[in-house]
Amino acid sequence: MTFKKFKRNKKRSTFVETDEIFLDSKNLQNFDRQQFEGRIETPIPRTTINFLGSFFLVVVLIFGARLSYLQVQNGEAYRERSENNTLQKINIFTERGIIYDRNKVELAWNKKGEAENTPVPYTRAYLSPGFSHMLGYVSYPAKDTQGIYWQTEFIGKDGLEKQYQEKIKGVNGAKIIETDARGVIHSFNIINIPKAGDDLLTSIDSSIQTKLFNLIKNLSENNGFTGGSAIIIDARNGEILASTSFPEYDSEILSLGKDINLINSYLTDKRKFFLDRTVSGLYTPGSIVKPFFALGALAENVINPTKKILSTGSISIPNPYFPDQKTVFRDWRVNGWTDMAEALAVSSDIYFYEIGGGFEEQKGLGIANIEKYATLFGFGDKTMVDLPDETKGTIPSPEWKALNFKGDPWRIGDTYHTAIGQYGFQVTPIEMARAVAAIANGGKLLTPHFILDDTEKENLFSVLDPNTVKKEYLDVVHDGMRKAVTYGTAVALNVPYVQVAAKTGTAQLGIAKNKVNSWVIGFFPYENPKYAFAIMMEAGPTNNSVSASTVVRGLLDWMSLNRPEYFSE
Repeated sequence: MTFKKFKRNKKRSTFVETDEIFLDSKNLQNFDRQQFEGRIETPIPRTTINFLGSFFLVVVLIFGARLSYLQVQNGEAYRERSENNTLQKINIFTERGIIYDRNKVELAWNKKGEAENTPVPYTRAYLSPGFSHMLGYVSYPAKDTQGIYWQTEFIGKDGLEKQYQEKIKGVNGAKIIETDARGVIHSFNIINIPKAGDDLLTSIDSSIQTKLFNLIKNLSENNGFTGGSAIIIDARNGEILASTSFPEYDSEILSLGKDINLINSYLTDKRKFFLDRTVSGLYTPGSIVKPFFALGALAENVINPTKKILSTGSISIPNPYFPDQKTVFRDWRVNGWTDMAEALAVSSDIYFYEIGGGFEEQKGLGIANIEKYATLFGFGDKTMVDLPDETKGTIPSPEWKALNFKGDPWRIGDTYHTAIGQYGFQVTPIEMARAVAAIANGGKLLTPHFILDDTEKENLFSVLDPNTVKKEYLDVVHDGMRKAVTYGTAVALNVPYVQVAAKTGTAQLGIAKNKVNSWVIGFFPYENPKYAFAIMMEAGPTNNSVSASTVVRGLLDWMSLNRPEYFSE
């Protein structure tokens, strides 16, 4: 009885009455539809359940098939690949900045396409000839025998390439590469994008520099000079228009470093292919120092510019070693009575012996003042040009002689020789260009520079003592340098298309004095100076019929046809 009752009750508890089914669907008073009151609850359709089940079954089957492919069918191959594959961080070499001349002509650029046996996708190319010392060369990225780069950048080794390395080098990028044991690349990913180096816009006129180099090269090879150099600067702001040195190396050959025989020939050649004569070569100046000592003599009231000194060809003073004999100091020719302007024009040695060291009734500057005015115009000091390896010159002095010739005191003859740019006097061509620019521009000692947009360097200059460079003193020196062109030692530069002022110099070399350095410095246009120049031809025969003036004349003739804008007043 009890069991039956329990069984009957259990069946009733599983039965759902009709009123319970429709309980939620009754329209109760004030029902809230937002809370689903008054809504009929319906079950999820069986088709939906079947669709979802089928979808998940397909997904499981796809992943299962892929897993079977990777683990069962090709598991061994992928295990070997995993063991043999490596991840490498590879440099993406950036492009070095391009070096341009003032007219956007490329001087140094990147040549696309990997050269033979080079580890990088481009090589550095250079305008040639005439630019190697100025531009320099580079060292390429290099790797060891394991293929690992121990040098990851192009490194400038000389010239502007070295001077502006940080500006033009750029920043390398990098990528990760996955390779197998056979070197096959399976994947890569760039992690750093390379940044190209900044370009350089120089003040150089490449056409003028090319012509200047060829003139020096031809004169050297055909007339027995060891080499030569030339520099032209803007006398108003120090911009370098041309700077070249002969002989020169090949920048691309040195950069690649493969032609060992040619490179060795550069090293062994006595003409010094690696010497940039413009900024690193030291040379006896000879008479080109005379304009600076003329200014000094006027500033120190040593002589009146109109006073004339007689040159009969020589002067004599007592010999310090043999009192009964005379030491003779000769002029290069008999120049007669000369005032200061004419003495500059004809380059009278006697005149400058006397105003330099004094003679009889004529007082002289003395070696202390000679050193003072040489220093004032920048001799014996670096110009701070933006090129590496600049050398500073030497001004002879008693201290210098005591250091180099122990036990031999300074004598009046040493002062005489210093006053005409001989003895131990040494200068660089760029020192001379800066000094003559100061005469041309009225007394500003500029900082020569190659970068056209480098405003900081354009404004770097020092103003010389106004008591030294008074206009009336400068007028005398300008007049003498102009007369040197109209009838004196620089008459080769007397051209119809531009007025030039100049001073020549011939410095004897060695004990035998059978070689000379030939110099010419000057500026143009005469009335409104814009450009100053210094040209030096090294170690030519004493009997040469050509000189540094020959180079300038050839350049002026070429410029009159191809670059006449530089001659405008």
